[in-house]
Amino acid sequence: MANIKSAIKRINIAERNRLRNKFYRSASRTLIKRYFTALDAYAANPTPEAQQEVEQRISAAYSKIDKAVKRGVLHSNTGARRKARLAKAMKAKMASAAS
Repeated sequence: MANIKSAIKRINIAERNRLRNKFYRSASRTLIKRYFTALDAYAANPTPEAQQEVEQRISAAYSKIDKAVKRGVLHSNTGARRKARLAKAMKAKMASAAS
């Protein structure tokens, strides 16, 4: 354990930031998983309701990823890459479901 006051403060701040970062990371991962679940459900049974569910899920995932980037939890390129992968998966599933 640190003895110097500034070192103790840095430890406390690092722990606070770790917990905050964990929240945003976990939330974005959860929303991404829910999106892929909805996307698989749409691919199995392509209905307008399922498509609307997929669009809502991707919107929520985009929002959470953008918030994580804004707060410095994720690098901007990482956020862009994750969003691109979500869009790519959606495009592929929508095309296969339509045909």
